[in-house]
Amino acid sequence: MSIPLNNLIDYEENIYEITCVAIKEANILSNPGCGGEEIEKNNGKIVSEVLTRALKGEIHFEESDK
Repeated sequence: MSIPLNNLIDYEENIYEITCVAIKEANILSNPGCGGEEIEKNNGKIVSEVLTRALKGEIHFEESDK
């Protein structure tokens, strides 16, 4: 269940933040055993799943203390 490309194109929030979320979460989920059923259902398309979650507001950007 992926979000249509138009939702990403029409996204009006901070694109940097959603990109950071996608990269960080995709990196976590790419580790063996961490992907879960959603990734398996999407044929291993981790970035699609992560962007879908981010656009739905299920995962959020948090600024690091570095």
